[in-house]
Amino acid sequence: MKKVSVIGAGLAGCEAAWQLARRGIEVDLYEMKPKKYTPAHHYEGFAELICSNSLKAARFDSAAGLLKAEMTRLHSLVIESARQCAIPAGGALAVDRTLFSDYITSHITGHELIHVIHREVTELPPGMVIVAAGPLMSDGLASAIQGLVKEEHLSFFDAAAPIVSADTVNMQIAFAASRYSNGEGDDYINCPMNKAEYEQFYDALIHAEQAPLKEIDQRDFKVYEGCMPVEVMAKRGPDTLRYGPLKPVGLTDPRTGHRPWAVVQLRKENAASTMYNLVGFQTNLKWGEQKRVFSMIPGLEQAEFLRYGVMHRNTFLNSPKLLDCHFRLKEQPNIFFAGQITGVEGYTESAASGIMAGLNAGRILEGKEPVTLPVESMIGALSHYISDETVVNFQPMGANMGVLPPLPERIRDKKLRYQTIAERGMKAFETALEGYGE
Repeated sequence: MKKVSVIGAGLAGCEAAWQLARRGIEVDLYEMKPKKYTPAHHYEGFAELICSNSLKAARFDSAAGLLKAEMTRLHSLVIESARQCAIPAGGALAVDRTLFSDYITSHITGHELIHVIHREVTELPPGMVIVAAGPLMSDGLASAIQGLVKEEHLSFFDAAAPIVSADTVNMQIAFAASRYSNGEGDDYINCPMNKAEYEQFYDALIHAEQAPLKEIDQRDFKVYEGCMPVEVMAKRGPDTLRYGPLKPVGLTDPRTGHRPWAVVQLRKENAASTMYNLVGFQTNLKWGEQKRVFSMIPGLEQAEFLRYGVMHRNTFLNSPKLLDCHFRLKEQPNIFFAGQITGVEGYTESAASGIMAGLNAGRILEGKEPVTLPVESMIGALSHYISDETVVNFQPMGANMGVLPPLPERIRDKKLRYQTIAERGMKAFETALEGYGE
């Protein structure tokens, strides 16, 4: 009988195992709990939620809602469990964590084709393997993966700057230009500040409230010296940013014809130019504070933040160099990865990557071609993002409307625009699956 080894019984690992078992493929599911726990895990059950009980928005006309609709179509065990164990949370899908874990655990352990092996994995098993270890994987497994992909392709800490939607930047104020006119004209979007604007922004930044570091992050905070949080850098003096990431040299504000006092640069995050990150703005500020303070930057007053800056322990691959859009190692296609280690961020996103890894591993064992989903779908867009070699400075990404290609027509009403995008995505998703016979 065909068999696949799945490492990790988190959301991604359980989804991968479930997809395989549904296809009649035997699974060895390795999980080190309850013999060994990470610093953040405490419950014996599988798919343990440790940061929040919310799986984000449920409505279809949202990025999270579109993702859930696609996952439901692919027989997601996580979404099935979430709906069975849901608790009131307004427009979000929130769950009772214990019931949620128990539901998934019982389905996984109760399936005759899934064999749970409770031990730590320090070497990858032979044959087809799906590595679905979370961001707090054991040192032994991390060492094995380092040896597999080479150390420079594995990050242990996530220090990411915020990302904004390109179409929400006010280009009446901001302007596209590269420093000293080097490079393509739209490589960077520049948000110019005069002296008064900079001083107001600086004062708000140094007094903004930081997010508390978890104990498991505090002990290694020194690693962030190489990518200093912008608020920490600012506290070194009022001109530190002006001689650092906000330096205005080589740039001229077309509105004034002069060099600005300071400039915040936005850099392309993807080839489609739909997302831009704030250069040098790695930050540990609370998300609400990021929205408040960074919206003071001229040109970003109405900007939509697709992802806020984060600083925490998060083991992830340099996936665009290593993985294809099917979540396989390019150089060793019998090895798949799933979950946050691939660079998807969020509970449902991790589960979705597990679905795709399990689905495609199963199809390959059946002698079929793997499923490539269209970029108009949310899972397809995320699969493309983690394998897109044009992405600069790869950082984890959650579901958001900015990863999807823009509509051919401009729809000003945001709700209608998102509804149209979601309908387009689901139609493309269904058409693709039908073409693969799924």
